Amino acid sequence: MDVTAIPFIEKVGICRTEEGTLTLPFSTSTQNHLNTIHASAQFALAETASGEALQRLFPELAGKVVPVLRESHVKFKRPASSAIFAFPAVSEEAVSKFKEQFEKKRRSSITVDVEVRDSDGVVTSVGMFDWFVQGPPQGKT
Repeated sequence: MDVTAIPFIEKVGICRTEEGTLTLPFSTSTQNHLNTIHASAQFALAETASGEALQRLFPELAGKVVPVLRESHVKFKRPASSAIFAFPAVSEEAVSKFKEQFEKKRRSSITVDVEVRDSDGVVTSVGMFDWFVQGPPQGKT
């Protein structure tokens, strides 16, 4: 699934760079009262990137599981007054643990860390996104 085709994501204005990075251009529709990018717009970009990271890490599960964001924690570090870009990361240990548990129980949890940076590379926010992934029972697809 192309996350940029989700109606809400289209409405917010999240798109992809030529390199494949999710980005949110700076525009009047994403600004807050300080003329910087609204915190909720930064959150939307980071959360979307975390979900897409799951798709890239586990392509074999796409369309076969239900991923649900269970919890998140975001810290806003600097105002963003230019386009912002999301950089998700998951440790190899977390991927291994997820796969092991999913194999046994057909459900698992995983945390995706996301760093949001502006056009100058300045970190504007960081977040942790905890996903719960539920698959069909063993033997069913």
